[in-house]
Amino acid sequence: MKKILVVDDSPTERHFLVELLSKNGYQVVTAESGEEGISKAKAELPDLVIMDVVMPGLNGYQATRTLTRDDDTKNIPVFVCTTKSQETDKIWGLRQGAQDYLVKPVNPEELLAKIAAL
Repeated sequence: MKKILVVDDSPTERHFLVELLSKNGYQVVTAESGEEGISKAKAELPDLVIMDVVMPGLNGYQATRTLTRDDDTKNIPVFVCTTKSQETDKIWGLRQGAQDYLVKPVNPEELLAKIAAL
């Protein structure tokens, strides 16, 4: 696993994840919206997508569903990473095709361990 796409509309969250992942040897590509995330995933074919949920336009659930059902991107694992912490949110995220569901603020060690386990 080398290339990770981070999709989040928050500059702070993107910066945090880019720093964490870059320091740990990953190449990081970012997108600021669900729409941009889908187009970058198709162009870059990353090894993993880390997807926020609450974004303007296409939300993370919709973008995850699009990626996991598209022939070009369906084999790319998606981790939903969001402030939405209800059990129903998690179930819905996994139903959209996400491989894992993390609640912000993200525990860096937990995230790195989950990536390493892929």
